[in-house]
Amino acid sequence: MVNFSKHRKFERQWACDCDCEDRFIWPRIKVSTIPTAAPPPVIVSNGEIIPTVNRYFYIVTSDIDLTNGATLLANLFFHDYGNQITEFSIFNPNGYVNLYINGVMQEGGIYTITTTSLTLNPYNSTIYRGTPIIIESLGFSTK
Repeated sequence: MVNFSKHRKFERQWACDCDCEDRFIWPRIKVSTIPTAAPPPVIVSNGEIIPTVNRYFYIVTSDIDLTNGATLLANLFFHDYGNQITEFSIFNPNGYVNLYINGVMQEGGIYTITTTSLTLNPYNSTIYRGTPIIIESLGFSTK
């Protein structure tokens, strides 16, 4: 255990009266300016913004090995009212899609969604039977 009462700070260096000169001292962390993305364009409307939300549900019926990726067709999913669908409603460019696997939102870079399928990129993992997969598609329009 290091006795910190023997350590003194001089300017930007630490000095020590003990035998711990070989220990590592972390360098000072410097903050740098991180560039920011340009803000989205402002939409001027005298009306209101109307969100549209569509959710699609699938409970995995057999293990899905993601070693080579996987594609799940839209007809495996059911919408909020419990009916099977044939395609996903995707709102592009005025919306976005979230993917939840086992209730956890997934990174946008691990999947691709088209109107007819969900494609999961290759990953050294397995989605096990009984796992819920939820797609949430949100779109915005003005009135």
